Amino acid sequence: MESPTRKPTPSTSRLTVDAYAHGILSHDRVVLSRAITLVESLLSSDQMLSEELIQKILPHTGNSVRVGITGIPGVGKSTFIESFGKHLTSIGKKLAVLAIDPSSQRTKGSILGDKTRMDELSRDDNAFIRPTSSANALGGVAHKTREAILLCEAAGFDVIIVETVGVGQSEVSVRSMVDFFLLLLIGGAGDELQGIKKGIMEMADGVVITKADGDNKKRANQAKADYQHALHLFPPPTSGWTPKVLVSSAIEKFGLKETWEMIEDFKTFTASRGFFELQRVEQNKHWFHSSIESRIMEEIMKHKILIEKVKKAELQVEQGMVSPGAASREIVDSFIKLLTNQK
Repeated sequence: MESPTRKPTPSTSRLTVDAYAHGILSHDRVVLSRAITLVESLLSSDQMLSEELIQKILPHTGNSVRVGITGIPGVGKSTFIESFGKHLTSIGKKLAVLAIDPSSQRTKGSILGDKTRMDELSRDDNAFIRPTSSANALGGVAHKTREAILLCEAAGFDVIIVETVGVGQSEVSVRSMVDFFLLLLIGGAGDELQGIKKGIMEMADGVVITKADGDNKKRANQAKADYQHALHLFPPPTSGWTPKVLVSSAIEKFGLKETWEMIEDFKTFTASRGFFELQRVEQNKHWFHSSIESRIMEEIMKHKILIEKVKKAELQVEQGMVSPGAASREIVDSFIKLLTNQK
């Protein structure tokens, strides 16, 4: 498996834009994997090539259902996704799973264990699993998740699952790139454990109580009633959709069919009201604005003098000598002056 953090060299890893596009549109998974590695690369030349590639395959995107799945550690995300994925492929769906793994803060490397944990699904001819590191990206998703979604859509996958880290980070960003946001919870975990997800329950289009088997079945059904009641206390979502709570067991294989039916019902309901397409338009606008912010930061970090200013400002912020807002303004002002002097 290719490491998404390895910097490719032109002689071994790059194809032409046309070769990448042809391979992707021909459903070549090896080329798809290499294309995702390309868009994740930090090399300027690779970034330019990946932008050309995304532009070229753009007309062939947008035909999937994008599902974000999150949940606390121990909820069984990978186990649920594997069973849910097998259900989808059994009914003729082509599934791509973008499994975002937590990264080491020391090495910036990724654990990348999802492909191992989803062993059965990874051998399914109608499924594609791509583990990738979240690095320092906020929201529990990788920096290039949006591009990876488009590449998978162009490769013919009609269901895209984005599995977020789910470790208590702000996961608002995943909401800006998927159609349906699914929250996985477990029954009887205790308020102190479940409280970590209260902030994102308002964003959930659906909730699934996992591990509803054996002695846990009663607790799961009680949790279903509790969370369904809790969801009614939130303001109604913009979509007009009423979020549902289901119970599921990956071991006993129930609740999987119902989960997919819920997602299909959501798409039908929101499409009929014009919300489904409107949400995608808003997501593209959000992507555009976040891309501007990323590009500006990249440009700032290309200048040695500004890198030193950033390091100094970071230290001042850490010591409480200056506010983050004032420090950032100084960096941006310095960047503008630098650009002006270069003209």
